[in-house]
Amino acid sequence: MLRFRRITALLLTALLAFTVMLPVSAASANNALSDTAKWLQKNVTNPVVASIGGEWAVIGLARSEVDVPQKWYDTYYNNVVDYVKACGGVLHKRKYTEYSRVVLALTAIGKDPTNVAGYDLTVPLNDYEKTVWQGVNGPIWALIALDSGNYDCSVRQKYIDCILEKELPQGGWTLAGDATDSDMTGMALQALANYQDQPKVKAAIERALAWVSKNQNADGGFSTYGEATCESTAQILVALCTLGIDLEDSRFVKNGNSAMDSLLTYYTKGKGFSHLPGGSNDGMATEQAFYALVAADRAENGKDALYEMSSKVTFSDIVGHKNQQAIEKLAGKGIINGTGNGTFAPNRTMTRAEFCTIVVKALGIKPLESRVFSDVPSGLWYSGYVGAANSNGIVNGVGNGKFNPNGTITRQEAATMVVRAAKVLGLNTAAANTDAALGKFSDSTKIASYAKTPLAYCYNSGILEAEKTIQPTKAILRCEVAQMVYNLLKIAGEQ
Repeated sequence: MLRFRRITALLLTALLAFTVMLPVSAASANNALSDTAKWLQKNVTNPVVASIGGEWAVIGLARSEVDVPQKWYDTYYNNVVDYVKACGGVLHKRKYTEYSRVVLALTAIGKDPTNVAGYDLTVPLNDYEKTVWQGVNGPIWALIALDSGNYDCSVRQKYIDCILEKELPQGGWTLAGDATDSDMTGMALQALANYQDQPKVKAAIERALAWVSKNQNADGGFSTYGEATCESTAQILVALCTLGIDLEDSRFVKNGNSAMDSLLTYYTKGKGFSHLPGGSNDGMATEQAFYALVAADRAENGKDALYEMSSKVTFSDIVGHKNQQAIEKLAGKGIINGTGNGTFAPNRTMTRAEFCTIVVKALGIKPLESRVFSDVPSGLWYSGYVGAANSNGIVNGVGNGKFNPNGTITRQEAATMVVRAAKVLGLNTAAANTDAALGKFSDSTKIASYAKTPLAYCYNSGILEAEKTIQPTKAILRCEVAQMVYNLLKIAGEQ
């Protein structure tokens, strides 16, 4: 994704080690951001699909508050369309970070990467083996790209696990060898930031941050392979902002110098940033430093992180609701919809067809017209979802070749279908001691025999939250469905 250059500059590095730099004011950072934005627009007049003069400049400008002519973004998008057409949707046969970079840029400018000249550029990032071929940077950038717009991914947890497996004993990551490097560590932290609710991820992040603090240079900057560079400092700076860590946090300030103080020593007004302090202008260094400045500016002003680009969806009637987060998360991914006029109707019941649709969307399964049920004719809005759910073993009919799509779904029916969905996600749904799990509920005797094990698993795993009663035959509410599906995805590492 990002190149590493090893220019020998031992004398310069030694001199800088003895130089005491004064902290740079926020005003200076803002001035550098504004000036560099002008430099980019002046020097990148025809943004294309490229690691320099392409996506990184587009991402930085699109995520900044800088006024950029729409024509500039249109030029980039048209170039992407032409490029994708020319290569038949294959951006690279081996380097799948090419897809990640383009997906990020398209998301940043509000374009749909799932349909570029008829090609879905997120599909290759669901190919685990090909994505990880490059090394740890493959899963890192696939996660960042897919999470930027909450795009469907069936191997999200595998990417997380892959990154964790590549962690070095001393903490942090590297592209090659056995020595932690700042660049890759910064990128890995950016990718894992969304998954801190997983204990293993949280622990790995803490170990990496300890390494970062210990290996920060006296000037506040960072090095890779023993060489202090603008890019290394930029990646760590973005990581800190993504994790919500103040750049003035005492752990990451050395001799009064923060990562921002160091980053700005590479800057020359009107010329952008250099790879090494005092060096000549460099396109890659300038683009990375610029989006690092944007990340810091967004953090300072309480905005979403640099790569958090999915629009938040909410509804007027769920504000303060206990299931608000689950509803918003699923709505933001297009898994669940409102009921019109900006409302969700959280306490309304749900039909079997509606439930099928939500589960199929949550699992990222493509709709399939099967005509297996006589009362689910083809062409209806839900027919493909019912067909896909049936073909994947998630739903069965109600007998006599019928499905009863408009029938209200009950709590025990929903639990049974969710557990079948869990199996599709590869989860072990065996319930340990079903009687013990359900016996504490006063109405457990009302549970249908087919639903006992599924309900026990749902309560044991946290898909369903324990209450005084189960009410198995009661119609399940829309808010409850949202919470169940959200909990399922979270357990599977998909949320």
